[in-house]
Amino acid sequence: MIESVLWLAVGLMIASSVIPRTSRVRKLVGGIGWGVFSIHWGYQPLHYIEIQDYANVVLTFLFALLCLLVAYTMLREYREGPLLIKQNREVVHSEISAPGEGESLDITSMLTSASALGALVYFPFANFSTLNTWIIGNVTSQVLWVLQYFEIPASLKAWNMITLNGYTVEIILACTAIESIALFMGLIGAVKAPLNRLVMAFIVSVPVIYVLNLIRDIFVVIAYGEQWFGVDSFVIAHNYIAKAGSGIALFAISYVVLKILPELLGMIDGLWVILSEELKYLLHRFAED
Repeated sequence: MIESVLWLAVGLMIASSVIPRTSRVRKLVGGIGWGVFSIHWGYQPLHYIEIQDYANVVLTFLFALLCLLVAYTMLREYREGPLLIKQNREVVHSEISAPGEGESLDITSMLTSASALGALVYFPFANFSTLNTWIIGNVTSQVLWVLQYFEIPASLKAWNMITLNGYTVEIILACTAIESIALFMGLIGAVKAPLNRLVMAFIVSVPVIYVLNLIRDIFVVIAYGEQWFGVDSFVIAHNYIAKAGSGIALFAISYVVLKILPELLGMIDGLWVILSEELKYLLHRFAED
């Protein structure tokens, strides 16, 4: 059931992205898509509560609220005209998003396109067993190859499990970095920029993320197998050191991508402006009621 909701949301976002910019219907379709997307994310905290991952409970709940806010904004744009962000951060309504207005950004449409592209990259791997097995199996094989190349006595316990000194690490989808890859591909694909800069942004993000993820997996296997941090080696290596390292790496990669594609910074800044204005508007209406 929830997978059907997810694919419906993705389909609506894709439809919104391909509808001509001059048609306000794209806002209606996109708004409904974001509303359906919020149902998917609103369901996720139940899963994380079961496994006692309360950080992700909060994150998924907040993301569901963000989806609802974007849905409300796009439906309001459908009624009143698209909200455009000018270079001076002024928010203006326009009857249509005219392609000649180079100084203005249609933020919600850009965000919808980025989300649709990112979803098209990520969700097939998450929901189709063939692709899921393929990417996990490839990462597992590559991690094992590197370990054995450096004469570390690791072995394959199962198709996605690596054992070192009797300690086994299971490679799952989250260990493939497909989420981060999908995020950057969606963002890069959503902006209008010269092809050479788009290609450069792709090169400094997606392949780099993939290689750094392999290094992360290799570190976790060695740290756990060699018991570098005692009985809590896996928790310390995976949940603290590896996650902190990933965060720092993604921050650095994001900085480089933003330097190459300043249009992305305009989209992020515009999103903040529009959503904060919409949130103030909603709070003001609730206060009046």
